[in-house]
Amino acid sequence: MIKDKELHNANCKMTIAHCSRPRVVSWLRTLGFAMVVLALTVMPMRLSAASGTSDKPYHYEDNRFGELKDESDKFKFTRIKTYQTSPGDHIGDGPVMWSHDYPEAGLHLSKILSEVSKLQVVLDENEWIFAFDDPNLMKYPFAYLCEVGYMQLTDQEIAGMREYLLRGGFLLVDDFRSREMRNFEYYVKRAFPESEYQMKQLDITHPIFNCFFSIKTLDVEPPYARQFRPQFLGLEDKHGRLMMIINYNNDVSDYWQWSGDPYQPLPAQDTQGAYKFGVNYVFYALTH
Repeated sequence: MIKDKELHNANCKMTIAHCSRPRVVSWLRTLGFAMVVLALTVMPMRLSAASGTSDKPYHYEDNRFGELKDESDKFKFTRIKTYQTSPGDHIGDGPVMWSHDYPEAGLHLSKILSEVSKLQVVLDENEWIFAFDDPNLMKYPFAYLCEVGYMQLTDQEIAGMREYLLRGGFLLVDDFRSREMRNFEYYVKRAFPESEYQMKQLDITHPIFNCFFSIKTLDVEPPYARQFRPQFLGLEDKHGRLMMIINYNNDVSDYWQWSGDPYQPLPAQDTQGAYKFGVNYVFYALTH
């Protein structure tokens, strides 16, 4: 049985430490953990089977993008590209907005996932970068999407986003604030008309905040731009499954990115909280 673990920084390096609990974990938590482990095997197969295969390889403008090898038998952190770049453009913090926090954020979260659970996780390898209309995206049930104020999707990519989410995929939408919501809403409403789907505010009782760690509050501090208060929004399918979690006015992956860097110290308590949100997002995606 896996005991709960707390996440903390020690000597400016990521570490995982066992913490004592006031009560023994219940048998229901144990049963739930077993179901999560089983889901990691089932979910990628379900998405892949639903999507089929393409006879024609998807063409990217840069050979760093797309699925470089099939790793859908494990949890693989993936990222969505939201507009074209030029071959050789710098990927990471810089002018390519959708690549912010790459690759450290995904690498660090993957390491945490492997330490606090028995999930089979791809480690020490940069994430795959997909366009929404790449059929290979369907193999991977969790994808990260950021800086959506700069998103520029084609009609095919809008259709791909809808298909990916309705077939069981899950999006973490992160790192945007204020008026950038308008651009994001424009594309979401094209993929999911308001007559059928609506974004809604989530509260602490939603299962995504209790599916692994029991998160106690949504009153959190963003790593910067603290004049804006973070909000947790969601978009559900017609069965009530959350298809995307929207971290509005926040940048949870910034905490992941800088958690091991002594030159960019962020409050340890906020970093711990950011990892708990990330772990919960992944486990919800794999079990719903």
